[in-house]
Amino acid sequence: MPSLFTVAVTGQSLIHHDVRTCRDPGFLQIVDILKKADVAFTNFEGTILGRHGGSPMKGSYFGYSDPSVLDALRQIGFNTLALSNNHAFDLGPPGIMSTLEEVRTHGFLHAGIGLDRDHAATPGAATFGNQHMALVAMDAGPGPRNMYAENASNRRPSRPGVNQLNVTRIFEADQAIFDMLETIQATFQSSKLERANYAQPDDPPVVDDDKEVDFYGTIFRRSSANRRVIAVDPESASGQLTAIAQASSRGQFVIAYLHHHHWEPNWRDVPDWVRAFAHACIDAGAQAFVSHGTPVLQPIEIYKRAPVFFGLGNFFFHTEKGETEWSSPDVWKSVVATCTFDPAGSLTIDLLPIVLGGEQIEELDFHQRHVPVAALGKTAEQIIDDLAKRSIEFGTLIERNGPLGRIHIA
Repeated sequence: MPSLFTVAVTGQSLIHHDVRTCRDPGFLQIVDILKKADVAFTNFEGTILGRHGGSPMKGSYFGYSDPSVLDALRQIGFNTLALSNNHAFDLGPPGIMSTLEEVRTHGFLHAGIGLDRDHAATPGAATFGNQHMALVAMDAGPGPRNMYAENASNRRPSRPGVNQLNVTRIFEADQAIFDMLETIQATFQSSKLERANYAQPDDPPVVDDDKEVDFYGTIFRRSSANRRVIAVDPESASGQLTAIAQASSRGQFVIAYLHHHHWEPNWRDVPDWVRAFAHACIDAGAQAFVSHGTPVLQPIEIYKRAPVFFGLGNFFFHTEKGETEWSSPDVWKSVVATCTFDPAGSLTIDLLPIVLGGEQIEELDFHQRHVPVAALGKTAEQIIDDLAKRSIEFGTLIERNGPLGRIHIA
């Protein structure tokens, strides 16, 4: 690294409103941090309705944004966007094309979607100051097969879409549950042909023996204990890790980004498979790993002197009036993390606690919490102290100075 280099990372930005007119001092404090950083990164959790148009690809949790939100993100300081997420395909291939067109026009370093699979998997590249950057961004679902980019093949044109990290969910079941599932299928006279009629293209293959049961599209595996397992496809992982390694070999500072909705029952917990994959990305050459999906703040780990943000929750989270499923206070609290990389090898991460909508959030409906605001006093202390308590389990020491947190690796 040629000189001191700062990367500010935030929670995901599900943004539908133009926030450029906001003059709240707590919001402007955040803007100042983003503008001073060499790289200011967020996940743009959405798709743009632009000149290519598009049609809604789902019913609930559907959303799109006007190109003006990219003007807003740019003006408040962001210059780097991950685009791989479950909302990227909400308008189908036309939305992918419009989003690509608009983020290029606005000058963002971006990655995670493309006109075909090869294009979607290509790292974004840019130079900030003297530092060459690369961004590798992917989504692990779950999502329908048609949201993921695909190359052209015999009599099939290419499909614009999202860069996929292919994973499979398997439930391991003890003998009692396994027997119960088989009994239910026998009761309803389920057959292989019937299940094939309802099968989806991405349903996992079933081993034809007594160790697994295909329970109407979900695989249950006989085991001594009950647990859910997310298995990362080795070939898919290899493609992502190779892209990271090649960018690193070119001397680029690589950020690896993962979006997924394979959450633990407690959203605050880090899935084991995500931690293992994050380590693999760092081993391949990434200098930072960032993940979003679960809409709450998750622990921070330092692995081989690289920051690993397992989940930074939300930065912008523009919901619709009447939505009640986001009532947990955890959904509206996060941090802005500014990572300072020293050419000598030291790393400092400054943590600014934030509350979406401000600290009087109980007075606002969810859909009115348009901007994040720097937290103060006891709220800020609680956010940092809670994050520190959970991060220490990953070997990370977070020191609090008043309302702010800091991680320092000499």
